[in-house]
Amino acid sequence: MGMTPRSVALGIALVAAATSSAVLFLPAMTAPTRPSDIFRPRTALENQGRIIYIRNGCIGCHTQYIRPSDWNYTQMRVAQAGDYIADSPHLLGSERTGPDLSQEGGMHPDDWHLAHFTDPRFTRPVSIMPDFSFLNSSQMTALIAYIQSLGGKMADERMARQRHWKQQLLAAYQSGADDNVEFLHAHVPPHWMHLPNPYPPTPASLARGQFVYQQECIWCHGEVGDGNGPAARYLNPKPFNFTLLKRHPWSGGMLYYQIMNGITGSAMPYFKDDLESAKIWDVSNYLAVNFIGKSLDSNAPDNGIDAALEPARRAGLTEPPYLGPIPPPVPTTSIHHVP
Repeated sequence: MGMTPRSVALGIALVAAATSSAVLFLPAMTAPTRPSDIFRPRTALENQGRIIYIRNGCIGCHTQYIRPSDWNYTQMRVAQAGDYIADSPHLLGSERTGPDLSQEGGMHPDDWHLAHFTDPRFTRPVSIMPDFSFLNSSQMTALIAYIQSLGGKMADERMARQRHWKQQLLAAYQSGADDNVEFLHAHVPPHWMHLPNPYPPTPASLARGQFVYQQECIWCHGEVGDGNGPAARYLNPKPFNFTLLKRHPWSGGMLYYQIMNGITGSAMPYFKDDLESAKIWDVSNYLAVNFIGKSLDSNAPDNGIDAALEPARRAGLTEPPYLGPIPPPVPTTSIHHVP
């Protein structure tokens, strides 16, 4: 077929028409007309926060949708078209330099977000997110309101839970340090409260725990674990002071439970999505040895089989070196096969 000016023009027109149909007309024709089960209209304050989110380019690093393939990231719900029925333009995004925000609402209380936007390193010490301390108070309030709306009705339920527990946590915190510790301990399930740390505080465990603490915890709980990190002035109640446990019952299981699940209503987030089990036990060892003063349960006797990567335990030791000799091999009995 010969290439003539007319055929070239016709080809360009056909490509432009196909592209316009795919990019403009087809999405408009197939746009959702019914809201999803979690959709709700945003408030005026939340819409103001959305404008601030757009103007500051947050979409460049954060998405707002969960794909079916994202279940391995412990997501709770796959995004649906009806979730975005009121969004124009939509802010789905394509980059996940930062975490997805489609269900961010209610994952943290407002004061956590205030510290986070003032300086992201306050809550995530290794974050590469720029700070938003240039926002004035009303802009910061609006932005936080928008973030807390992400997730619709599910986010509203989480926010109600955050407010419920914050009231109780503030009352306990204001009643004094010892009452606060007793309140927190009373809300740890008994089987966790009495669960020993299965791993002894070896130099390797303590080094791993120190790394986790510096990566995740230090800017809230501080260098000496007293709850006076740089973020503390933004948080109410303040981060927990681990040194208080010197005069209260505690266990590795208690530390594990609160690190794993967080403390809803406070700025203490859950780490079940971020830390493997061994890292939580390691940072529990680090807290115990460095801030509480000892690890009473680090070598609690049990009938388990020692993990291959750990030295064998010696029952009854509560001070260094905690470790005992490798037990001798158990004699095996011969097996006779019946012919």
